[in-house]
Amino acid sequence: MAGDNNVSSTSENPNSDESETSIDAIAQKVQVSKRHKFWERQPVGQFKDLGNPSLPEGPIEPPTPLSKVKQEPYNLPVPYEWITCDMDTEEMCSEVYNLLANNYVEDDESMFRFNYSKDFLQWALRPPGYHTSWHIGVRVKASKKLVAFITGVPARIRAKDTVLNMVEINFLCVHKKLRSKRLAPVMIKEVTRRVHLENIWQAAYTAGVVLPTPISTCQYWHRSLNPKKLIDVGFSRLGARMTMS
Repeated sequence: MAGDNNVSSTSENPNSDESETSIDAIAQKVQVSKRHKFWERQPVGQFKDLGNPSLPEGPIEPPTPLSKVKQEPYNLPVPYEWITCDMDTEEMCSEVYNLLANNYVEDDESMFRFNYSKDFLQWALRPPGYHTSWHIGVRVKASKKLVAFITGVPARIRAKDTVLNMVEINFLCVHKKLRSKRLAPVMIKEVTRRVHLENIWQAAYTAGVVLPTPISTCQYWHRSLNPKKLIDVGFSRLGARMTMS
C-alpha cells in the first residue's frame, strides 16, 4: 500500500527451486530487469536497500499529523467518480461480485478466475471494527457502471516484538478494458489517504508479481482432482510420453 511501511508477499513459480525463490535472488533479478515507476516513489522497502545494515528498524516515514493529511479525494480522470461501497446492501454486493468475477485474478489464458461468493465477500470485508469508507469503488459517471474496486480492513500484525494496528489491502481490481488508464495507482493513493485519516500508518498486502519489496514469498501446489476433465477443458495438458492413465 502506497504511503506505508509495507509487508508484502508474492507467489512464485512452483517449479522453482529453493534458491530461486529467496528474497535476495528475486531482488537481484528484478533490479536488473524491471523498474517500478510508481513503487520506487513510495515509502516502501526498495530492492537497493536490501542487506543495508545502516537502516534502522521501524517506519520508513514517521506518521504525519492528522491535520496535514489530505482531506479531499484524489482526482480521477474526468469520466469517473469515487463511490463508497456499502457491502450491507444486496445491490452493491452484486455489483462488486460481478466486477470481481469477470475481471479479478485469472490465469494467463483468461480461462480461470477467482469466483468469490457474495457471502464470502461480505464476511471478508466486514470484520470487527471495519470501516465502510475503506471499501472504495470507481464508477463511470454516465452509465454508473462499477469499473474498479479496492478495499482495506483493519488488522493487528506482529512485527518482531511489536504489535501494530495496520490495514490489510485486498481486492484491487480494474475492469479489463480500463487497464491502460492508470487507475490503480490513484486507487492505492486514495485508500492510503482514507486509512491515514483513521491514524493508521502501516499496511500489509499480497501480490502475484514481485513488487518492492517482499518480506516473504510462498509457493503453492495444485492437486488435480479430475485430471481428465481438466485436460478436456484445456486447463491441463498431457506432457511428453505421458498417457491419460
